[in-house]
This record gives sequence, structure tokens and C-alpha cells, in this order.
Amino acid sequence: MGTAKETLKRILRRLHRGEDPEKLKEEFREVLDQVGPDLIGQVEQELVREGIPLEEIRRLCDLHLRLFGESLGREEGGELPPWHPVNTFMHEHRHILEHIGELQDALGRLEGAGDFVPEPLEEMKRIAQFLMETESHYLREENALFPVMEKHGITEPPKVMWTEHQEIRPKKRELHELVGRAESVGFEEFVSKARELVGSLKDLLSSHYYKEDNVLYPMALKVLSEEEWVQVRRDGDEVGYCCIAPPPVPEEVSRRVEARAAPGGEIDLGTGSLTPEQIAAIFRSLPVDVTFVDEQDRVRFYSDNPERIFVRTRAVLGRTVQNCHPAKSVHVVERILDAFRKGEKDVAEFWIELKGRLIYIRYFPVRDREGRYLGTLEVTQDITEVKKVEGEKRLLDWEG
Repeated sequence: MGTAKETLKRILRRLHRGEDPEKLKEEFREVLDQVGPDLIGQVEQELVREGIPLEEIRRLCDLHLRLFGESLGREEGGELPPWHPVNTFMHEHRHILEHIGELQDALGRLEGAGDFVPEPLEEMKRIAQFLMETESHYLREENALFPVMEKHGITEPPKVMWTEHQEIRPKKRELHELVGRAESVGFEEFVSKARELVGSLKDLLSSHYYKEDNVLYPMALKVLSEEEWVQVRRDGDEVGYCCIAPPPVPEEVSRRVEARAAPGGEIDLGTGSLTPEQIAAIFRSLPVDVTFVDEQDRVRFYSDNPERIFVRTRAVLGRTVQNCHPAKSVHVVERILDAFRKGEKDVAEFWIELKGRLIYIRYFPVRDREGRYLGTLEVTQDITEVKKVEGEKRLLDWEG
């Protein structure tokens, strides 16, 4: 295995230097039977540690997929049970690509008509809206699957996939906006822009799903336990589904992976004692979302509010906070944490517009009584209604 790994590494380095992929096929065939998706992931991670940028790893991923072809996904084989998250992900891939094909057909009919005839235009609007609703597919991967893979040391392939998610999202939005204002654009300009966007989306999604089906998922299937897959499924249920409603986890499977019972007894908090159940209920009742990251930058806790603003699942626990953010914003996160560690700042605050609501996000360093840094607390609140408050409303004014 060591020899195969070094050979694979040499091939990828040569691809990085710009060698023709076609010239490397024969050399690779000699180690093909010894190479699985998990080994490819290991090699990619080692190359990142050697200094090759993540964007370059993504390019290499595209190139070595051309070399390795369908052989990558063959190792796991077999049928997955209907409840399994990977089964759902792959079904969604097929469903989304079918809609892209229908979108191309509708655009072709519209172009052939030479004007904004209602039927194909309405079909394009319907599919553009459907593509916007596929967001839960990507959120499930980012918040339920990727964190568990990272716990097994598989970090770079999920990062590459997340980077591609960040490219897919604006293209979906652009298409949705374009078809929504089609008549105001002008027919020729609309057709030209739509053709470019639909073609770009088709290429991006086809390539992305191929890499997930043939590299990412086989890697995950090799290392995740049944208990972890059940947790990925439960976390996915919390996020929701876009295309299909998978059947529930069978009772016999659930029994095999029964979660450990929560510990009882009261916890002395210095200013009072509470049971774990009371503490959890208090956090659920707070009008803010709370997430705690420890001194090693790992997520240790989040509040499970009914109206949570940003998606969180149990899979995030133990994940480094750097992996919880898109690559383009990681450097800002690290600057905030560094300032908190050094005692240079006591708060970092931001506010954003999200779905017509004003969201206030604050970060606070958490320290013990001696001032030692214990971690960082993120507090997120929807302050849309708070901003409207004027005058006074006293306790005695409450009408029930």
C-alpha cells in the first residue's frame, strides 16, 4: 500500500506540474487495483500540507477523475438500504440532473418559438424555483456528513466539495432572478444569458455530483460506522429534504444504535444548581442562538432553539470552527480568535440582512476567574422586532 500511495502521489505531483494526463494512464494502471477513494483522499490531504493550495487540489481532482474514471466508486459496490443518507444524496443527484435536462428542453422550445410563449417560460420558472429549493441537499452535506468525515481525518475532500457548493449557489440565484424578470430583459438577451447559465450549471453539477458519487461517498462509506450513519440521517432529518422523502430508519437499526441515556443529577453552577434537563430547556427557551467553541477551536455546544437562525446539527460537535466557515472567511475567524486569546478584544459584532430579517451576531471571549481563555461564545439574535420598540411597556401593562 505504501508503494501504491507514493506512486499515486508522484502522479498527482506531475499533474500539478502540468504533465499531459493521457501520458500518465499506463503508469497509473499498474497501481489501480490497490487504490481506493480513501487513499486518494489521504494523498490530497498530504499535498495540501505540502503547500499546494486548495483550489489547485480541486483542479487536480478534476484531472485525476479523468484518469481514474468509473473505477473509483467500484470498491464499495452493493445496494444501500433505502433509509441510508448516501442513497438519498445519490437519488437527489439524479433528480436534480433530470430537472437540468428538462430546463434545457424548455429553453430550446422557447428559443424555437422565437418569443416569450407562456408554456416553456413557466416551465423554466418552475425548475429555477426547484433548484433554489435544493439548498437543503447542500446544507445536509455541510452540516451532517462533512463534520463526521473530518472526525475520521478526511478533511480536504469535503473542503473541495464545499468550495464547489459556494460556486453552485450564486449560479442558481442568478438563474432564478433571470427567469423571474424575463420579459423585462428582452428575448434575445434572455436566451443568450439563459443558455450560458444553464450550460454552466449543467457542467458544474454533473462534475460535482460525479466526484461525490465516485470519491466522497465511497470514502465516507469506508470509515463511518452504522451508528454514525444513523446520526448523519437524524441530523439530515433536522435540515430537511428537497427532492425525495426517504423512509424512516428501521426499528431494528435504531435499537442497535440506541443513544446513551442522558446523565441525571444536579450540577452546581455556583449561583444555583440545575439538572441537565433544566439547563437544556433554559437554552432552548432563550431568544438567542448560542454556540460555544473551546480553547482548541472545537465546537463543544450549541443551543437547540425551535426557531434557530443558522443550521446546527450534532455532527458539528468536535469540529474545528475553521471548518464551519467557507474558506474565504476563515482568515477573519482566526483573527477574531487570536485577538480574544491575546486579550486584545472583548467582543466582535456583525449584523446582516437574512430573508428580510435583521440578524445581530456577536462573539465573546469566555475566560475563567483568573482570566485564562476557555473559548469563544457566539450569540445570534433576530433583532427585527426589537428595533421597532419605542417608549415604555411596564410589567403592569401586560394583558396576558
